[in-house]
Amino acid sequence: MSQNNQKLEYWIYLACLMEATARKPGNVHPEASFPDLTYVDFVKSAAVIAPILAHTTPDKIGTTIRECISETQQVIPSNSNLGMVLLLAPLVAIPCEQTIAAGIDSMLDQLTVQDAREVYEAIRIAKPGGLGKTESEDVATEPTGTLRNVMCLAADRDSVASEYTHAFRITLESSIPALQEFWNQDADWEKAVIRLQLRLMSEFPDTLIARKCGLEEAAESAARARAVLEAEDYTASLSQFDAWLRQNGNQRNPGTTADLIVAALFVALRDGFIPTPELDTITRQIPSKLKPDLKNEYQQ
Repeated sequence: MSQNNQKLEYWIYLACLMEATARKPGNVHPEASFPDLTYVDFVKSAAVIAPILAHTTPDKIGTTIRECISETQQVIPSNSNLGMVLLLAPLVAIPCEQTIAAGIDSMLDQLTVQDAREVYEAIRIAKPGGLGKTESEDVATEPTGTLRNVMCLAADRDSVASEYTHAFRITLESSIPALQEFWNQDADWEKAVIRLQLRLMSEFPDTLIARKCGLEEAAESAARARAVLEAEDYTASLSQFDAWLRQNGNQRNPGTTADLIVAALFVALRDGFIPTPELDTITRQIPSKLKPDLKNEYQQ
């Protein structure tokens, strides 16, 4: 494996691990599970996709996405990572001599109809919740447009699709500046990630919540996230928000926001917007019984 591939693999794994480990309201983390997904599931999923994604090339983005989801399903039967894989694949494929910002638009323009076919198959394998039906280019059929073109059709109802449409505008123009702001405010990486989640939810109502619970609930979740950021008693407000998100099972799970966080962390690590933390700073708060599920070579 080349040195670049090794770095990419580590950054991918680290981005996934940081997102999963941060005790964000409404999400799975070491202290909170869903009936069909646990923290260990996300750690195992990260170990599966990191080496596959690290070898992504511009002409194999769709194939890489399908392979990641297919291999993940061999380990985790629930959908643990479709959104993050969709976001990471084109980002990782950009040549290392280019920044993400410089290379992403042309990378997305290179996507083909075959990429769309592979991604449709990946979606059918993952069976994500709240997908619904569409009149054109439905995932139950075969696509006729390029992957970017079919993503454009869903951009108004899905933030992952919106990133493909608008050259990762949320990641580059909102997530990265916010992450840098919060990272510089406090040396605690977890606090920065949690505040990033709240900022993103407040500015971009989570589209998984919208699909599962409706636009009104997504808007309410955005208002509540904004209130937490502005609260005098931040800790109490954060706890109340977490409880509200979990009231109805995992229907209010801000899962799309979690995927956006993974993309932001990868870009920030890859392009030097934040320093790459040592792995033990991420893993020290993980209960010892869960640590054997971490990828061994990353712990050395």
